[in-house]
Amino acid sequence: MSLHIIWRKIRLLGNPKKKSYLSFYKLLGFFPHHIEYYEEALMHKSFAKDGGSKSMHNNERLEFLGDAILDAIVADIVYRRFPDKDEGFLTNTRSKIVQRETLNQIAIELGLDKMIMTSARTNAHKNHIYGNALEAFIGAVYLDRGFDVTQTFIDKNIIDTYLNIEKLAKKEVNFKSKLIEWSQKYKVVLKFELIENFKDNDNNPVFQTRAVLGEIPVGIGIGYSKKESQQNAAKMAIKKLRAERDFAQQVRDQRRKQQDKEKESRYMQIDPESYLLNGMEPVLK
Repeated sequence: MSLHIIWRKIRLLGNPKKKSYLSFYKLLGFFPHHIEYYEEALMHKSFAKDGGSKSMHNNERLEFLGDAILDAIVADIVYRRFPDKDEGFLTNTRSKIVQRETLNQIAIELGLDKMIMTSARTNAHKNHIYGNALEAFIGAVYLDRGFDVTQTFIDKNIIDTYLNIEKLAKKEVNFKSKLIEWSQKYKVVLKFELIENFKDNDNNPVFQTRAVLGEIPVGIGIGYSKKESQQNAAKMAIKKLRAERDFAQQVRDQRRKQQDKEKESRYMQIDPESYLLNGMEPVLK
C-alpha cells in the first residue's frame, strides 16, 4: 500500500463520511476527491422527492453524462479489441455492452443495488434503477477524476472483471430483428400493438406491447420505452416459436390458409353462381 493511500486513510479517521469514503475506495480502487458526485449518482429522484435529501439533486443529470461517456469509451474499447471487424459488428457489440440488461447485471455485481438511495414507497422497476445508477456513477467518476481515469475504471473494473466481450459479441439480443426475419421468411405479416401505456409511482412511462404474426398473438412485453417493450414481446415470441414446433407450424400455415381464402373470395365475387352450382373455376378478368 502506497504512503499516499495510508495518509488518506489516516486523514479519514475523524471524517464523518469515513464509511462512505472507504466504501467508494473499495468500489473504485481510489479515494474520491469530491465524494458529493458519487453520493448524488446513487440518489434516485424518488428519494429527493420524499425529502430524504436536503438538496433537490438526484442522479438524472449524472446519468445523462455517464451514458455519453460510457458510449464513447466502449466504442474505443471495441474498436481496439476487434481490429478486423466491420462497422456493423462494432456497432452491434457496443450495443450489447451498453444495453439495459447488461448494465443492470453489472450494477448488481458491483454492489450498487445495495447503495442506491430510493424512497421506501417507490415501485419503480428495480433493475431500471440499477442500470441508470451505474451510468450516473460513471458520470461521477468522470467529473471527479477526468476521462483517462474513467476509461481505466470502465475497462478494468467493469469490462475485464464482469464481461466476456468475445462471448457477448456472439450473443443474440436483437429479438425484434430476428422476429422480422422470421416473418419475412415465411411471408407472415408481423405487427406490434400497444396494449396500454401508463406511469409507475415515480411517474416513469411504462409500455405494454403485443407481437402479432398474422392474426395470432405470439408474445407480450413490458418496458420503459416502446422499443424496450417491443424487444421483450419479440423475445417471448422467438422463444415460443423455437420451443413449440406445433405452434410455429400453426403460425406458418396462416399464410397458405389466407391465400386460399383470398382466392375463394375473388372467385365468389366474379361468378358465385357458376362457381357454386357447376363446380367450375371462373376466369379472372
